[in-house]
Amino acid sequence: MQDGHAPLYEVSDLTALDFDPFLRRALRTAPLIRVRLPHGAPGECWLATRHDAVRFVTSDSRFSRDIVGRPLPTMNRYLIPLDRAVSFVDPPDHTRVRSVVASAFNRSGMTVMRPRAQAVLDRLIDSMVAAGPPTDFIEHVTSPFPMHVIGEVLGVPETDRPRLRTWASVVLSRARDEAEVERARLAMEEARAYFLEVSRERRSRPQDDLISELGAAVERGRIEEEELLALVALMALNGWHAVRNHTSNMVYLLLTDEKLRSRLHSDPEAVPAAVEELLRWIPHKHGVGQARIATEDVEVGGVLVRRGEAVYVSYVAANWDEQCYPEPHRLDIDRKGPPHLAFGYGPHHCVAPLLARMEAELLLTTLLTRLPDLRLAVEPADVPWQKDVLIRGPVTLPVTW
Repeated sequence: MQDGHAPLYEVSDLTALDFDPFLRRALRTAPLIRVRLPHGAPGECWLATRHDAVRFVTSDSRFSRDIVGRPLPTMNRYLIPLDRAVSFVDPPDHTRVRSVVASAFNRSGMTVMRPRAQAVLDRLIDSMVAAGPPTDFIEHVTSPFPMHVIGEVLGVPETDRPRLRTWASVVLSRARDEAEVERARLAMEEARAYFLEVSRERRSRPQDDLISELGAAVERGRIEEEELLALVALMALNGWHAVRNHTSNMVYLLLTDEKLRSRLHSDPEAVPAAVEELLRWIPHKHGVGQARIATEDVEVGGVLVRRGEAVYVSYVAANWDEQCYPEPHRLDIDRKGPPHLAFGYGPHHCVAPLLARMEAELLLTTLLTRLPDLRLAVEPADVPWQKDVLIRGPVTLPVTW
């Protein structure tokens, strides 16, 4: 990657959970490298891959997420943010908006949610067992489980939840052409119109759910209606899509890594540590997310980033930085080291990491307890993997027991 020209970073469809070879090479090059991206404005930008550089860029206030309307090189063909989306707002407005949902996803909130989530999971596994093997674990469990959980948190009626799944599948994909860009735009418009209708109904007839709580915040002037819509859409679509794929990947590894499976069978108390290592190890994302813009000249890892230049970060690469995680390719649930960055870092870190952790821990613990003989019904190489998605995961997970 030192040929005098910035290399093009264009993500190809990777096999199973193979680590991106471009990111592997970038990690060995420098904390920041110059790259070109396949879409958006032509030109070069920066990519941070090493753990320290990623943490610095994502937490330093001199790097702004206020990028809407800027001509930037991008990984994807489109950027369709809802107005006032918290993902594209800097503090203090970003802090103000996120504060209204903090209590829903803190530890006390998860204590209340955990038995309800466990009950949902038990019902789904009961239904799968009643249907009998072989069957698709994703269809029966890892797809409906996070949809039930985020739907209950937000207050989305069960009959409407399939629409969330459809919108998420379209919006959180890599559009191959302009027709798919238009599909994504229309899906986001439909999601916005739906949440506008629900939120206004809850403001007049509140219930015990997060949409009602956010509606009350609008009435009190803490947030604006457009901020509510963007926040709810973000949580609804990502809250299903990301957890569906994260947990499906974890189950795949549980069923294909005999060392991991044996350890957790003999030591179920290690499940939380296993979840953390799986979150670090799994290369969960295709490419990179949204850029940050340097608001002044900043030195990062000995590299000077000029004012106005775009910087992308790779949390996937940072989680495989061998300077922080010796032998990063090795899955080791006893690993010591800095916390992983699977949920991001800095002000824009994931709004609900405790919820995602809880869902993963419940799922693995329940499988070890209730279905100790669960196994793949096909060879690992025959498990089909999704293409053209931002968060990697299998299409189906055929299992038997």
